[in-house]
Amino acid sequence: MPSKYQPFCIWFTGLSGSGKSTLAKEISKKFNQLNISSYILDGDLMRDGLNNDLGFSISDRQENIRRIGEVAKILLSSGIFPIVASISPLELQRKKVKQLFSINQFFEIYLSASIGICEKRDVKGLYKKARMGEIKDFTGIDSIYEEPKSPCLNLDTGVMSIDQCTESIFKLLTSNLVEEK
Repeated sequence: MPSKYQPFCIWFTGLSGSGKSTLAKEISKKFNQLNISSYILDGDLMRDGLNNDLGFSISDRQENIRRIGEVAKILLSSGIFPIVASISPLELQRKKVKQLFSINQFFEIYLSASIGICEKRDVKGLYKKARMGEIKDFTGIDSIYEEPKSPCLNLDTGVMSIDQCTESIFKLLTSNLVEEK
């Protein structure tokens, strides 16, 4: 059931381990408490399913982000708030996705934890494997991550707690809720 509010897309970007999935889940819980329908599009899960035919070349990364953006747009058109948790490493990719949405329908939130913090949080051992050459084109190690030039919010998740980040994000999002007419 769609919510009584005009939906918008929340797009978390940042390095692996910066907290994208964790904060997406927290925001989804908060939305649930307000009876706002949301759906999390997690980059890892999208790569396991819809995007399992894609690798990590620049063109495959572009297609991965394009597909996630299109799914988010479909969800939004059905009244659901899409919450995307995806590294989305290139500024151009994020800009193209943003163009899929109208003004005030896209909120890019950059989680700017340092690579050192992200490596400490790496429960899957991906950074270690990348540094040993077992994983090629790993973002932040041997593949570029371009920091967003003008995100709606920039949170250093290496310094701020989950609760502090959630509060900052929720404050931004709820101040932009508009009731459907």
